Amino acid sequence: MILQTKPFRKNGSMRLRALVRKEFLQIVRDPSSIAIAFLMPLFLLLLFGHGVSLDADHVPIAFVAEQPSADTRDFEASLLGSHYFSVVHHGSMPEAEQALREGTVNAVVRLRANFGERLRRPDGAPIQAIVNGVDANTARLTLGYLEGAWGNWLTRRAASNDKQLNTPVIMEQRIWFNSELKSRNFLVPGLVAIIMTLIGALLTALVMAREWERGTLEALLVTPATMTEILLGKIIAYFVLGTGGMLMTVGLAVWLFGVPLRGSFWLLWACASLFLLAALGMGLTISTLARNQFVAGQIAIVGTFLPAFLLSGFIFDIESMPAAVQAITHVVVARYFVSIVQTLFLAGDVWAVVLPNALALLLMAVLFLGVTWRKSRKRLE
Repeated sequence: MILQTKPFRKNGSMRLRALVRKEFLQIVRDPSSIAIAFLMPLFLLLLFGHGVSLDADHVPIAFVAEQPSADTRDFEASLLGSHYFSVVHHGSMPEAEQALREGTVNAVVRLRANFGERLRRPDGAPIQAIVNGVDANTARLTLGYLEGAWGNWLTRRAASNDKQLNTPVIMEQRIWFNSELKSRNFLVPGLVAIIMTLIGALLTALVMAREWERGTLEALLVTPATMTEILLGKIIAYFVLGTGGMLMTVGLAVWLFGVPLRGSFWLLWACASLFLLAALGMGLTISTLARNQFVAGQIAIVGTFLPAFLLSGFIFDIESMPAAVQAITHVVVARYFVSIVQTLFLAGDVWAVVLPNALALLLMAVLFLGVTWRKSRKRLE
C-alpha cells in the first residue's frame, strides 16, 4: 500500500518570513558578506576621510631673495605663517630651479634684487612665481594660494603704514555651504552612494551567483515559495543590510569627520531607500545574466561600482566632462543620489535638487526591479 501525504503549505506571509530569516542566516554565516557590508565601507571611510584630499596643504615652495632685506624677510615670514606652504629657503635661482626639476618643491617664489626699492614706487614691485604644472590641479591651487598670500601681505603692509592699498577692484569673498573649503566635506557624503552600491549591487550579485553555484537556489525553486517571494526575501534582507551601512556611514561622517548634515535626516533616509532599491535591482538583474561569481563580480564592478566612482560626480565634476561623457552619466544611478546626498549634507533641503533626482531614482528602481521580476522564473534553464 502506498501512502500519499499532502505537502504542508505555509501561507505567503509565513513563507516570506522564513525566506527573510534564511537570508539573514546566510549573511551572518558568510564572512565575505560581512566584510563587503561593513569592513570595506569602514576602510573606504577612513581612506577618503583621512588619506585622500583634493586640497593643497603644506605645499613645498622654494623661496629666493636675491637681495635679502626687511621687506623680503617680512614677506617670507607671511608665507611661513600660512599652513598652505612649506617654505624652503634657497640662496640662488639655479639652486631653486634644480629643486623644482627634482620634485622636492612644487613652486619657486623669486624676489629680485631691487624688490625693496620698487615696492615703494607707484607701480609696485612684481614677484616671480614658477609652478610645477605636472599636476595641473595642484598647480592651479598653488598659484591661487600664492596670489592670495601676495595680496594679503600688501594689504597688511599698507595698513601698518596707515595707507590704503590702491586697487581698481576690491573683492569680498563669500563662501557658501562649505565655508571651510575642506574636500573631506565634499568627498565623505558621496561615499554613502559608493558604499550602498557595494552592498546593493555588488554584494547581491555575488550572493545570487554563489547560490546558483552551490545549488541552494535550485533547492528553493522546488519549494512552494513563488519566485516573487524568493526575490522579496532577498530584497528585504539586503535592504536592511544596506540601510545599516548607510546609517554607519552617515554616523561616522557626522561624528568622526565632522561633516555637517544641514538637511533632514529622514529625507536623506527616504532618498537612500530609493537608491538602495535601484542598486538591489541592478544586482538582481546581473544575477539573472550571470550565474558564476567571477562573471557576476566583473559585471557588477564594471557596470555599477566604477561608474558610481568615476561618473557620478563623487570626485570629478560632471559639468567639466566632455559632452559625450556627460550624456553617459544620465544612465548612472549613483549620479542622482550623489547630487542629493551632497546637497542635503552641505546645503540643506533644496527641493529643486532633491525632487528631480529622487524621481529619477524611483524610475531607475522600478526599471531594474521590473526587469528582474520579468526575467526571473522558477526554472533551472
